Amino acid sequence: MDRIKYKHIVDKYKSDENKIINLVISFLIGGLVGAISVGLTDLYSYILDIPSKDATTFMIVTLIIISCLFTALGFFDKWVTFAKCGLIIPITGFAHSMMSSSLEFKKEGFIYGIGSNMFKLAGSVIVYGVVSASLFGTIRYVFFGG
Repeated sequence: MDRIKYKHIVDKYKSDENKIINLVISFLIGGLVGAISVGLTDLYSYILDIPSKDATTFMIVTLIIISCLFTALGFFDKWVTFAKCGLIIPITGFAHSMMSSSLEFKKEGFIYGIGSNMFKLAGSVIVYGVVSASLFGTIRYVFFGG
């Protein structure tokens, strides 16, 4: 195959996305998720008089519940198509991947469907997250004295 034919085939299947616009949208949506997170933490901490450490945990749980609910209702995929990494990279994306895997196999029952497939997509994130955290923790302990 010559270069001209190859270039024609590549151009035919090449994505027409504008990377700068995607970057700006992801940045703004990610910032909005961060602002909502701070707002939830302040709500729990100041208005409901929950200690700051616990308020952060409640905020994370709230974001997980919201993203799982929106995934189950079918909204989250449409929003991710627009927001790109602004919704996928935070904890909402992790919850979405677990919920999507669970919903995909719910017809097979709680144990063989939901239970055994829940970590299908999220399992690799957990494994590599634990491995990298252990590695960097060890490096910090060895070189910087714990």
